[in-house]
Amino acid sequence: MKRTMTNSSSRRPVSVAVVGLGLMGVTHLKAYQQIKGVRIIALADHRRVPIRGLLVGASGNTGGADAIWLGPEVKVYRTIEELLANPQVELVSLCTPTATHSSHALAALRAGKHVVCEKPLARTSALGRKIVAAARKSPGYFMPAMCMRFWPGWAGLKTLVTGQKYGKVLTARFRRVSAPPTWGQKHYFNGAESGGALLDLHIHDTDFVQFLFGRPVSVFSTGRSVFSGAIDHVVRQYRVNGGAVVHAEGSWLNAGGFSMAYTIHFEKMTLDYDSRRGVGAMVKTAPGKSTKVMKLASADGYVWELQHMIRSIQAGTPPTIVTAEDALQAVKICEAEEQSIRTGKAVAIT
Repeated sequence: MKRTMTNSSSRRPVSVAVVGLGLMGVTHLKAYQQIKGVRIIALADHRRVPIRGLLVGASGNTGGADAIWLGPEVKVYRTIEELLANPQVELVSLCTPTATHSSHALAALRAGKHVVCEKPLARTSALGRKIVAAARKSPGYFMPAMCMRFWPGWAGLKTLVTGQKYGKVLTARFRRVSAPPTWGQKHYFNGAESGGALLDLHIHDTDFVQFLFGRPVSVFSTGRSVFSGAIDHVVRQYRVNGGAVVHAEGSWLNAGGFSMAYTIHFEKMTLDYDSRRGVGAMVKTAPGKSTKVMKLASADGYVWELQHMIRSIQAGTPPTIVTAEDALQAVKICEAEEQSIRTGKAVAIT
């Protein structure tokens, strides 16, 4: 499960721009600064900008210092349109609110840029299909930021499931919960724009289930709306090919803060991950054996996912670990989950 960072010093640098300097924009900036072969040359935000190359009050999903040194040469724009007109920008990271993903992604693809778009792909699958169609026509590569496919302790599960090193999966449980967002509440608490916890938080596990088991056959969900008018707490059961029992929970109702976890029972091994255990987050236990702590890579999934995109651009080949079609399918599955909550019935995934 351990991964090694690749040295890219012999590869040509990629010129990167980040649009949106909120929580995820700062997270992307911090990740790019850990990847060799990246030049951050431009930023766009209608309110927040660095001062003489220093972005103050910066905090992201991975914590760290409260200021980011970007240097005086970084170009600052107030609109994405101005940024996209810069011919030096090769790769654009879109870290703006969900409601803007469609228009921003389409504009960047039409400008011929490579694009990383934060989750969800779009507020609806109908808008997501437009992005997928544009990505197919654009000379630029498009990658949705479904970071759990790259996360230490998670990414290696794909090989274990398909290779059956520990036998078949019998059951799998995923849990991702947090308190309601304390930032950007104007957006997040407007479910028509954000999709609530279902699309903001839970979609990570929805995508990861399809990553491991393929597209579910059907879903049955229960849920509750509290803050946003959309679904802010969801528990769902997946029916997947292969017969594994798979279920998950996602919530903005956890007063104790954020945590993510899974328990997967294979025929010959149980793997258990809980972010609350820190460096001992992942453990494995074989029947009749003592529990062992697994050593994980030090870099987080944001670094690995953005490095995958950088490597793809440098190699001249599209990213493969996650595609626009994958992200579209994740939105469609979430829509089926919401339909199941509203109707009280299982919904087939088509």
